[in-house]
Amino acid sequence: MIKITLPDGSVKEFAKSSTPMDVAKSISEGLARNVISAAFNGTTIETSTELTTDGCLILYTWNDVAGKKAFWHSTSHVMAQVLEEKYKGIKLTLGPAIDNGFYYDVDFGDNKISENDFKAIEDRILEISREKHEFKMRSVSKAEALETYKNNEYKTELITNLEDGTITFCDHSNFFDLCRGGHIPNTGLIKAVKIMSVAGAYWRGDEKNKQLTRVYGISFPKQKDLTDYLELLEEAKRRDHRKLGKELDLFAFSQKVGQGLPLWLPKGAALRDRLEQFLKRAQKKAGYEQVVTPHIGQKELYVTSGHYAKYGADSFQPITTPAEGEEFLLKPMNCPHHCEIYNTKPWSYKDLPKRYAEFGTVYRYEQSGELHGLTRVRGFTQDDAHIFCTPDQLDSEFKKVIDLVLYVFGSLGFENFTAQISLRDQENRDKYIGSDENWEKAENAIINAAADKGLNTVVEYGEAAFYGPKLDFMVKDALGRSWQLGTIQVDYNLPERFELTYKGADDKLHRPVMIHRAPFGSMERFIAILLEHTAGNFPLWLMPEQAIILSLSEKYENYAKKVLELLENHEIRAQIDNRNETIGKKIRDAEIQKMPFMLIVGEEEEKNGTISVRRHGQEGKGNMTIKVEEFVTIVNEEIAKTLKTFEV
Repeated sequence: MIKITLPDGSVKEFAKSSTPMDVAKSISEGLARNVISAAFNGTTIETSTELTTDGCLILYTWNDVAGKKAFWHSTSHVMAQVLEEKYKGIKLTLGPAIDNGFYYDVDFGDNKISENDFKAIEDRILEISREKHEFKMRSVSKAEALETYKNNEYKTELITNLEDGTITFCDHSNFFDLCRGGHIPNTGLIKAVKIMSVAGAYWRGDEKNKQLTRVYGISFPKQKDLTDYLELLEEAKRRDHRKLGKELDLFAFSQKVGQGLPLWLPKGAALRDRLEQFLKRAQKKAGYEQVVTPHIGQKELYVTSGHYAKYGADSFQPITTPAEGEEFLLKPMNCPHHCEIYNTKPWSYKDLPKRYAEFGTVYRYEQSGELHGLTRVRGFTQDDAHIFCTPDQLDSEFKKVIDLVLYVFGSLGFENFTAQISLRDQENRDKYIGSDENWEKAENAIINAAADKGLNTVVEYGEAAFYGPKLDFMVKDALGRSWQLGTIQVDYNLPERFELTYKGADDKLHRPVMIHRAPFGSMERFIAILLEHTAGNFPLWLMPEQAIILSLSEKYENYAKKVLELLENHEIRAQIDNRNETIGKKIRDAEIQKMPFMLIVGEEEEKNGTISVRRHGQEGKGNMTIKVEEFVTIVNEEIAKTLKTFEV
């Protein structure tokens, strides 16, 4: 008998050579029907794999990330089978699962694949799937594997780097492929599939190698799941921040300025400024001091911090000056500068904590193929802050930062999030610096603070930074996509590297603990995500303009100006559309611009001192004629619902 430990901690005994499917059946028939993959002692296995030793078993269904990975990887095998049938003489390389679906990189030789072929490929995949072929793993010797793929230089390269005795093939139908494992029980589970696109991809991601064709696809256990996914993609296209940013006149890019370097237009700059002022007000209440640091620093600064070792080779190259041997770098991070600000004078424990905040622009040379709108750029501004505190202050300071992050999320409508606690690897401690005592204090501070604040948390071992543990906020947007927004990190490394000290109550010098925090993260990326989350319908307090006044004709322009003046006196951002256009055209344009309120003025409104109010997206519903003062009250009340005062 063998002992199997399940995720809930329970231990069950099974006959030796039992399979994960046997374990699932012993729990419930319902689970057995839904289980599609498994992991044993941390290794992904098949549901038919025989278990011969004691160990920890996790059973995966379609609802688990690992279950989806197995499903999509299995579908990539079936797609590869179809491609080999349809295009003679092609050479298969790698076909992994990705976050949404799968791809297979293929050397098509003289063959051509186009969008016109997608439907036939999909139909053949489903035809094979309906035959319910089992996925079966088998071990092969290195010599046998090399012989099998002697005409495929890509597979040969992969096999050459593998150890004899660790090489496996996966069989289904009349197809086999070099594979480590991790498949669904049979092809019959695949009920819907879509070939999404084809693109060029260099072998092993190296542009010195041959360019292959990458075929992307996605599959589902139900046709409805695919239909819902495609509808979600269409909605995502409508919400694409690059499209909305252009429509709303927020930002632009110029090839002459350079790739990945956004230009903020007046409305976008005003939007950024409101976000900055919003956070600065909260930070001031929380005891932060605003600092400003240069966009460049001497190379030695980043060598000391360790950032040159991390970013130097793949970033912007050093800037030389007329002075021999003098080199500067565009700064990749703000923290080294803040360490040097701390180092400008001696500190006592009575002076701590010191909280330095800066909206600092940093630069990293992202490859051109990785640039994507505002989410991946080469120059971006971080809402950076660094707290220097005593070890005894760490817990309370960490909780205060959590409060600030939650305030930011609440004011901007991000309500669905998980806090990921990233800790050290439980086995391999060699890649981390600092004493076990300090690590335990830092980890406990994060764990306890998250628990005290009632956060919905997950723990990920091995995901800590080399200098300390961290808390990352994983936010789901309106489309259910997960984004990492906001991070809090505990650092014992930089205080050591920069020899930071404070005099303790014992009159001796001690190292402060450093907390890195950025509720927005990158301003560029945050605004991009906020744009897509809200579809451009920002919270009313953040909108570039909160109302537009539409006069029925030029006869009422003077009254429109009077209304504008009244609104501005109450600090409501508004503008007048006095173009010589029909009122219908003006309303349609205001809708495209996501204008929250349209205030229509004509003869009746001028005579009665009122405005006719139309709300964005309501298509005539809820329109009302009211006094300007009443409208001011409506606006202020709506803002108060979302933009609450930050309480320390």
